[in-house]
Amino acid sequence: MSILFVLLTFLLIMSITYFRRRNELPALQAKEDVWSRPAAPVMAKDLGFEVPQSYAFHPGHTWMLDEGRQNARVGIDAFTANLLGNIDRIEIAGLNRWVRQGQKLMTITSGTLSFDMLSPVEGVVSSVNHEAIKDPSLVTKDPYRNGWICVVKSPELAMNEKNLVKGSLVAPWMQNSIGHVNAMASQVVPALAQDGGLPVKGLLTQLEADAQRKLIHEFFLT
Repeated sequence: MSILFVLLTFLLIMSITYFRRRNELPALQAKEDVWSRPAAPVMAKDLGFEVPQSYAFHPGHTWMLDEGRQNARVGIDAFTANLLGNIDRIEIAGLNRWVRQGQKLMTITSGTLSFDMLSPVEGVVSSVNHEAIKDPSLVTKDPYRNGWICVVKSPELAMNEKNLVKGSLVAPWMQNSIGHVNAMASQVVPALAQDGGLPVKGLLTQLEADAQRKLIHEFFLT
């Protein structure tokens, strides 16, 4: 009789555990999926550029968005997207890897050109946008929303943000970058330079190797 009681108790515990886990699973899945549904950024026009509000930019042209609880969504900016025109492959430093602010976060490949881009914040890579990894065109088409790259858990996020370009400084900084890249392009291939707006689409991949290296070092700091 005691053995039967033990068996019935065991089955009861197993049943309770099963139904509890089944009820918790949708919540866990929803938590994992939250990073795949970024909110549309509020865009403001400043100096002729569409600037996403609340975004902060690293001088190496990656951005971060503080999403609370020390989570920073990270991506590349429209300047980079336009300069490349097309991205064939994106390699992330690695899930659950610790990255430092201003050090390598990812490698971008476009045609025969590959170069590193830097992390705007320091912390652990906690999530990766697998859709963008599978289809890098999302990054060039929509760099500030569906083309985000990863989420970094950054314990010192507030301190990191002090080292970034944000608010009213973003548009002048972007304007300076574009003016500089157009000036550099005009020295190499005058036909590829333009007076204003974003760089000629795919400009970087149309330059000779030496000019590519100069631009990468100048704008991506690698």
